[in-house]
Amino acid sequence: MREIQLRDAKSGLSALVDDAVGGEPAIITRHGKREAVLLSYQEWERLSQVPSFGRLLMAAPLSPDDLPPRDTTPLRQTEF
Repeated sequence: MREIQLRDAKSGLSALVDDAVGGEPAIITRHGKREAVLLSYQEWERLSQVPSFGRLLMAAPLSPDDLPPRDTTPLRQTEF
């Protein structure tokens, strides 16, 4: 992935978009700091559909026998 300064990206935006659609995203920098990434809409859509780890766990087809029994011993003894 190539890096391009913001001022250069402004002047060559059309070419950058064409490159992104062709599968070559670009990192846009400002004052040497990475600020944004230009990628195709198709790639953004693919990446935005990745489920979170929590959603993957909730969707897992588990039955009660798949998990070990719960340990119910107290973590520590308290005296009052």
